[in-house]
Amino acid sequence: MLGSTTALRTLLARHRSQTGYASWKSLPLRRSAPLLSVIPRKYGQRLKSTSSQIPKDGHIEEGPNESLLFIDNIFPLKLTTLIGWTSLPFYIDPEKVLHRLLKQLHDDKRIPGADLLAIAQRTLPDSLSIQIKRVLPRLKEGGAYVKILHDPNVSPPDIENVLQEYLEKKSPKPWFNPFLSIRSHLVRGRPWLEDLQRFTSRRLKVEFLPTTPGAEVAELPEEALYTLFRRYGKLADITPQPAASKDLPKYATLNYGYIRDAIMAKSCMHGFVVSEAEGGGKNGTLLKLVYEQRVKPHVLREWIFSHPRIVVPIVAALLASITVAVFDPIRTFFIKSHVTSTFHITENRIYKWFRSQLMRANEILTFKHHKGEDAGLSAVWDDRRGDIEQIRTWLMETADTFIVVQGPRGSGKRELVLNEALKDRRNTLLIDCKPIQEARGDSSTIFAAAREVGYRPVFSWMNTFSSMIDLAAQGTIGTKTGFSETLDSQLQKIWQNTTNALKELALEGRKKDAKDSELGDDEYLEAHPERRPVVVIDNFLHKSQESSVVYDKISEWAAGLTTANVAHVIFLTNDVSFSKSLSKALPDRVFRQVSLGDCSPEVAKRFVVNHLKADIEGTDTEKEALASQHREDLNQLDDCIDILGGRLTDLEFLARRIKTGETPKKAVHEIIDQSASEILKMYILDLDRATRSWTPEQAWLLIKSLATTPSLRYNELLLSDTFKPSSSSPDSGGETALHALEQAELITILSLNGRPHSIKPGKPVYAAAFQQLVNDTVLKARLDLAVLGQLIGIENRAIEKAEGELALLGNLLGNPSEVRARAKWLLAKMQKSQAAVEGWERESAGLKEVLRKEF
Repeated sequence: MLGSTTALRTLLARHRSQTGYASWKSLPLRRSAPLLSVIPRKYGQRLKSTSSQIPKDGHIEEGPNESLLFIDNIFPLKLTTLIGWTSLPFYIDPEKVLHRLLKQLHDDKRIPGADLLAIAQRTLPDSLSIQIKRVLPRLKEGGAYVKILHDPNVSPPDIENVLQEYLEKKSPKPWFNPFLSIRSHLVRGRPWLEDLQRFTSRRLKVEFLPTTPGAEVAELPEEALYTLFRRYGKLADITPQPAASKDLPKYATLNYGYIRDAIMAKSCMHGFVVSEAEGGGKNGTLLKLVYEQRVKPHVLREWIFSHPRIVVPIVAALLASITVAVFDPIRTFFIKSHVTSTFHITENRIYKWFRSQLMRANEILTFKHHKGEDAGLSAVWDDRRGDIEQIRTWLMETADTFIVVQGPRGSGKRELVLNEALKDRRNTLLIDCKPIQEARGDSSTIFAAAREVGYRPVFSWMNTFSSMIDLAAQGTIGTKTGFSETLDSQLQKIWQNTTNALKELALEGRKKDAKDSELGDDEYLEAHPERRPVVVIDNFLHKSQESSVVYDKISEWAAGLTTANVAHVIFLTNDVSFSKSLSKALPDRVFRQVSLGDCSPEVAKRFVVNHLKADIEGTDTEKEALASQHREDLNQLDDCIDILGGRLTDLEFLARRIKTGETPKKAVHEIIDQSASEILKMYILDLDRATRSWTPEQAWLLIKSLATTPSLRYNELLLSDTFKPSSSSPDSGGETALHALEQAELITILSLNGRPHSIKPGKPVYAAAFQQLVNDTVLKARLDLAVLGQLIGIENRAIEKAEGELALLGNLLGNPSEVRARAKWLLAKMQKSQAAVEGWERESAGLKEVLRKEF
């Protein structure tokens, strides 16, 4: 025992000589008595038990000759996440988890040194005969408090010094990390053991509190704080409380270089009382230590909201990237499914078989109608076989240009291309421009365009929402954020995805072991035009006078398809001036054109007769078929077709009326009446002058002129005073009005050598409708009176202008002879205009009389 005492004294003396550390807050050693001679034998026994239970008041009570040591690096700090489990829907008690963990480590012999009690024993040298009374593990701090019982003649600081020197030599390693060393320090304060959700940090806040309520508190300077806390590790910085701060209690901030050093400092110094000799004031100062997080709450959110010019473009770029990466493949898949009719039940073979069986078993009206329609169109297709074969030939060639099928409405353009030229051809995409052009607003236009190509999902409402965000951001930060996209960019996305889908469909049948497998995709498509899909664009330039944005984008996209050999493009249009729009997209190409007109009288007759024959074949009884076949009123068919013309829609309407039992003459009379009513409503009576480029007087002049002659000279009509711009409608003069009426299908302008030369009715039946309107005396008188009023106004303005010029000439001094010829010409013109006005006034009086007498 004496040897142990001598060894302990030698270690303490060596430590004091090396570090210059004197015993602080310790009892003086009595040299008369050996250091450990008075320690009973029971002190040499080690307590082999641990406890993870936190005391109820959170403090560890120390009895006589008892001290606390804190040993760190016993647990990994990552285990502190166990405390966060209490916020889950199911509760996990950290104390129970820690108790099981300690038991498992104690029983597991495969992990040497993992027993907590064994670690505590290995930390204390054998030369110190002290008794371990209790071990309290601290999972959050990664260490444990060890309560020891020692000899009353030995001061706790001396025990700490011996422990420090022993640990520096032995350097025991923790079980979870062989690169760390276990450390131990004497607990000088009164630690508070809590299980709150407060996590460790390298930053400590030291608060200065009074030892008794109402007592004065001394704010420790940096030197005193350095002396107290440097022993636990390297201090990076000591920050006192700002002088302008009025926060109570007073505090200072310690920044340690390593988190383990901060943990050791808080575990040992919390609750320490600084004496007056050490700068703590007359009554002393109590130190309270709290972990302080470096990152302030919501700092990320505050930074985001304070830097919108940086954050908003980044968010926009991320959203665009996510859209491209996630939604574009989905949209391409749906476009391909739309082109191949994968999800169209009407294209399913099982559905087609069931439908055919039902149609055979039940002779329903729909079946007979389609049969008659197919039979009637066969005569038309026989007549247009050359155009059909021409389109098929063009689709087998490599020329990168457009195919344009032009013809008036009702001439069968769509049926000829889809049902005949592209019959049994796979990968055909039909785009109808009418719903896209008639959509109101950008969102509706985007949705209509997406629906035509099968582009989904489409968030058309996001365009309006992003525009509102962009507007709000512009008012806040002064610049646009780039969230909102224009209609052009949205349409460009739709067409680009469609291009990708069409290219994938064109390359689907390509084999790797084929002869041309070495060719690139573009070379392969150029060498195999039959593999390309066909895009049919119907109703091209429909209402193009309202807006041309949609048509410009479609034509540019179609040009890209043809020049890249991705697909063939066929345009179906009623507009004869289509080349102006398409030439913007392909300025150096010659378009391949098929012009469809009205059927000849022979083909028109066969069309109607085939409809009626189909009706006979669909009748059950032979008697009814015989009666339908020998109808005497079919002799009137030739005369009716001469009146009705060869427009397919009118011929089909005639055949349906004859099927219902009407005579051909009566059916044609009904068609003429209906056409006359449409003309009055669309072109004359219900005319909105703000949205139309012609006046009722101009439309009536054309109707009255074409009622007496089959065609008009284009340039002669432009010389008419009615087609001169008026003060009320400056945009309704000359060629503008004529082209607008052509777009509205009232007239058809024929060209010769690239220039317009004649004007004909828009539909053959309109000639008869024009005659019927002119034969209505009351209507004729009313509209002629309006035309005369316009002419009288024009002449009166000419007279007023001449009078003003004559007055100006009369004011010249001396009445020079040079102006006499001009004055005579003005007088003659005034006389001519006056005569015309008088004649029109007399004619107007007669028309007014008609309106007074007739209904």
